[in-house]
Amino acid sequence: MTRTLLSIGHGYSASALARLLIPEGWHIVGTTRSEEKAARLEAEGVTPLIWPGTDLSSYLAEASHLLLSAAPDENGDPLLRDHDLSPYRFDWVGYLSTTGVYGDHGGNWIDEETPLTPSTRRGRLRVLAETQWRDTGLPVHFFRLAGIYGPGRGPFSKVRKGTARRIVKPGQVFSRIHVEDIARTVAASIAQPNPGAAYNVCDDDPAPPQDVIAYAAELLGMPLPPEEPFETADMTPMARSFYAESKKVRNDRIKRELGVSLLYPDYRTGLRALLEAEH
Repeated sequence: MTRTLLSIGHGYSASALARLLIPEGWHIVGTTRSEEKAARLEAEGVTPLIWPGTDLSSYLAEASHLLLSAAPDENGDPLLRDHDLSPYRFDWVGYLSTTGVYGDHGGNWIDEETPLTPSTRRGRLRVLAETQWRDTGLPVHFFRLAGIYGPGRGPFSKVRKGTARRIVKPGQVFSRIHVEDIARTVAASIAQPNPGAAYNVCDDDPAPPQDVIAYAAELLGMPLPPEEPFETADMTPMARSFYAESKKVRNDRIKRELGVSLLYPDYRTGLRALLEAEH
């Protein structure tokens, strides 16, 4: 029997998952807002839907699995706002959230048992959406993603253009995750569901952001971008908000419960692989 995944807000991470599932015979239906993106999805073997704008009822009824990637707003999750899901039954539901739900922990270690105390608007909206999904009673699994990088999304382009910046805020650390490791973690959960579980999806090496830029420059054989103090750096409010939180995120649960072995356990491994793939 063909398994069908309905992917709401089918973006970068969901596309990586589709690349794993389609060769195994899955039917992937993905929503997007743009006709241009719909054409790309179709070329990748995904059945595209323009949403909002399409009635999803028949697709929700057909789906055995449901993946949520669409960003919430002040009312929470957009699918739950627009659809009553009580008539539908799914074998598995996955919600792609963020480690921003934990808030700031001053560079200390946190895990899935850490209370959710978001300090940014994005984090608060994700907590709201997680709560809404938990209240549905559906078999939901929560994936709290660290900073995502991968093909087409990394520091090399800015380093090459000379626009990369090494913003230094003492004590600041971020956790990261390669998109392929996100896909493999979600696929592992689909294979062994545990409804209600939350998983931190990150690598083993939380690090200061300026170190990542420096390593990318080293790999490219380019000059080290100069350091800029965070306090005086010219940054957009969005960029500055990323520095509002500092924490090291533990990923033991994905290894212990899902048997995940990271392909890219640190940013060095991941960046080297991206550069090798370019060549």
